[in-house]
Amino acid sequence: MQKRILGNNGLEVSALGMGCMGLNFGYGPATDKQQAIQLIRGAYEQGVTFFDTAEAYGKENEELVGEALAPFRKEVVIATKFGFKEGDSSKGLDSRPERIRAVAEESLRRLKTDVIDLFYQHRVDNNVPMEDVAGTVKDLIQEGKVKHFGLSEAGVQSIRKAHAVQPVTALQSEYSIWWREPELEILPTLEELGIGFVPFSPLGKGFLTGAINENTKFDPTDFRNIVPRFSEENRKANQKLIDLLGTIASQKEATPAQIALGWLLAQKTWIVPIPGTTKSHRLTENIGGTSIDLSASDIKAIDDAFTKTKIQGDRYPTHLQQRVGK
Repeated sequence: MQKRILGNNGLEVSALGMGCMGLNFGYGPATDKQQAIQLIRGAYEQGVTFFDTAEAYGKENEELVGEALAPFRKEVVIATKFGFKEGDSSKGLDSRPERIRAVAEESLRRLKTDVIDLFYQHRVDNNVPMEDVAGTVKDLIQEGKVKHFGLSEAGVQSIRKAHAVQPVTALQSEYSIWWREPELEILPTLEELGIGFVPFSPLGKGFLTGAINENTKFDPTDFRNIVPRFSEENRKANQKLIDLLGTIASQKEATPAQIALGWLLAQKTWIVPIPGTTKSHRLTENIGGTSIDLSASDIKAIDDAFTKTKIQGDRYPTHLQQRVGK
C-alpha cells in the first residue's frame, strides 16, 4: 500500500489506517477477542500500518490493539487519545496536565509499548488552556514517551493555539462525501500550517457502504440509535445518495465504500482515512479503496451530484455536538 506523510515532522503511515473503536465500543456487542486480533493482524498483512484507539473506547480496546500489534510493533504507528474524566466519555471532559500524564502512563502499559506514536486530545476542554495541554504533551515528547501530538474535532482557534506551543502532526475529525464541513475552514488551516488530516467515519458510520437502509435495525447498544441522521425517516430520505454512489461504483467496477474512500484520498495527499470494521471481507474491500483512481472529472461529477442533494439529519445529537469544533 502507498504511504502518506502526516504533518511537518515526517510521520509516515499507510494511505489508509484502521479505526479500532468499533471492535468493542459504540456499535453494539464486542467482537470476540481472538477474532479482533486476527482482524488487526490481517490489516497489517495487507499493508495497513496506522491503527487508532483511545482510552475512552474502554481499557480492553487499547489492550487488544497492543496485543495484536506486539509482534510487529516497530513497523506500525499507534494513535491513542486522552481527554475524558476517568476515561469515560459520559462523565465529561478532563485535559488537566496531571490527567494527561496519568493517561499516557496507563496507555503505555495497556498498549505494551514504551512510546505512543500519536497522542490526541480527544475533545477540546474549555476549562484547560490549550497552551497547557500542548505544553504537557510537549514535555511528554521531550521525555520520549510520546512522538507526535494530535487534536480531535478541534476548531481553528484551538488548532492555532496548540500548534504555536507544540507542532500538531494531525487533526482527526469526521469527514466524508456526506459530511463536508471541514472544507470550509479546517482544511485550509491544516494546509497552511502543515498538519495532516485523519478523517474518522469516512464511510458515514456505515451508511456509505450501501449496507444500511430505512429497514435496518441497530443493536440497542449501538450509538447510531441516537444519531439524528440515522433516524428511519432520514435514512429513507438519504437513500438516493447511496443509489448515486452505487451508480458511480458500478461504472468503476468498484463498491460504494471504495468510491467513498477513493474520493477522500483524492482530496489531499495528506489525508489518511481510518475506516473501522469488524469483518475481514469489509477490511479487504476498504483497502481496495486505495487503488481507486478517480480523475478530476470523476471528482467533479461526484461533487456536482452531491451538491444537488440535501442530506437530512444532524451528525450528532445536541449534547455531543456541543463538544466539537471548539
